[in-house]
Parts: sequence; C-alpha cells; structure tokens
Amino acid sequence: MVIRFAKLVATATVAIAVAACATVRTTQSGTVGVDRQQSMLVSSSEVDKAAAQEYSKTIGDARKKGQLDRDPAQVQRVRTVADRLIGQTGVFRSDAPAWKWEVHVISTKELNAWCMPGGKMAVYTGLLEKLSLSDDELAAVMGHEIAHALREHGRERISQQMATGLVVGVASAALGLGQTGGQLADMVAQVTFTLPNSRLHEQEADRIGVELAARAGYDPRGAVHVWQKMAKAAEGEPLEILSTHPSPQSRIKDLEAYSERVMPLYTATRR
Repeated sequence: MVIRFAKLVATATVAIAVAACATVRTTQSGTVGVDRQQSMLVSSSEVDKAAAQEYSKTIGDARKKGQLDRDPAQVQRVRTVADRLIGQTGVFRSDAPAWKWEVHVISTKELNAWCMPGGKMAVYTGLLEKLSLSDDELAAVMGHEIAHALREHGRERISQQMATGLVVGVASAALGLGQTGGQLADMVAQVTFTLPNSRLHEQEADRIGVELAARAGYDPRGAVHVWQKMAKAAEGEPLEILSTHPSPQSRIKDLEAYSERVMPLYTATRR
C-alpha cells in the first residue's frame, strides 16, 4: 500500500511539473531548420535578470584582476565580429537585435567563450591566441555562443533541473529513500535528461551559428576549421570545453554539411 501510494504521489508530481511547463518556440527555424519546441518552467525575464547580475560580477572580478579588455586592438576585433553577428540575429528572433548586448575579452589561458542569456558575452584570450583564430573562425565560435542565447538553452536547462528536482525530491521522500537513494536518482536524472539535451543544444548552436556567420559575411566553413584545431589541441590533454560536447569527428561532419547548406547566404554577401 505504501509503495502504491508513493507511485501515485510521484505520478501526480510529474503531472504537476508537466502542466506547469510553458511550451515555447524561442526562434524561427532559419535556413538550417532548427525548429524544436522547448518546455520552460521559468520566465525569460527572471533568467535574464539573474544572468545580468552574474555577468556584472564576473566582469567585475576580471577587472579587479587586471584581466579585462587589456588589448584595445583585440577587443575592437572581437566586438566588430560580434556586431556583425548580432546584426543578423533578427532572422531567428525579432527581439534579439535590441537586447542589451555586452562583449568583453578576458585575459586567461583557458580556451573558452560564452554568451549568457540576454546577450552577455566574453571571449578568452587563450582561445584567440592558442588557436590563432581567423575572423571566420572567431565568427564561428561567437555565432555558436550567440545561438545558445537565442535558443535560450540556459533557461531550458534551468527548467529541466527544476522539473527533475521537483519530481525526484517528492518521489524519493514518498518511497522513503535515504540520502544514497536520492543521490542515485539525481545521477540517473542527469544522464537521462541533462547530458543528451546538452549535446542537442550544442548541435542546435552549431547549426544556427554557421548561418549567423554566413549571413554576416564570414565563411561558414570556419566552424569546421575551429573544431579541427580544437581536436588537435586536445590530443594528449583533454580540454574542459570538450567534456560535454559531441565528439570532434561527429561534430565536424555535421558542420561540414550545414556549412555547405548556408554557403549561398555567404556567397550573396560577397557580391
């Protein structure tokens, strides 16, 4: 009887979580055809506000350490590429060009770049310098990160964690599971919901990123070159940036196909 009741509670909790989700279409599909609907438990405004606060803290810390925007020419280069990409974001969502975009360069050896919800971006000098990125390759990286923001992947992942936490927490309590059982359930939820979606997010961002680059006048094949360089850099020394990403081989194959799909967009900008 207790187990049956627990199952009923867990089922009811799942139903509540699903009912609370808002199914949204964050972006238009574009030439690359990204057209997956997403379920959200938290509003864009709440996530964007939190992102702005975290970004301010991160940039403030970099400034205190003397790591922020140290090379004016480098900063100008990054912002020029960003401006051209941002100018094309309206293809995927009409509100995006008017976001309060911010772009900074942080001096660190780490190979990384990111774009928080709402358009708060940073590029690390390690990525620029260690990989000797061309403008086409830089546009590929930044287009990818911008795509994460356009698709609101951060908001989606937060919603997944909220829903999973709600269901697992109530179900574990109802079943009388101890701490170990709850931790195991969390791990199962992570590999079931989080990791596959993370790989899906990367694929969506790759595809939208090459279209943004092509429309902005950058050769979309730069994305292929970036990941060839990244794979080479990772030989003998695993990179943190690759830990939740698809394998370089499968990623490069997908990028080659989608770069070709958007080549007419790039060619049109060269006339």
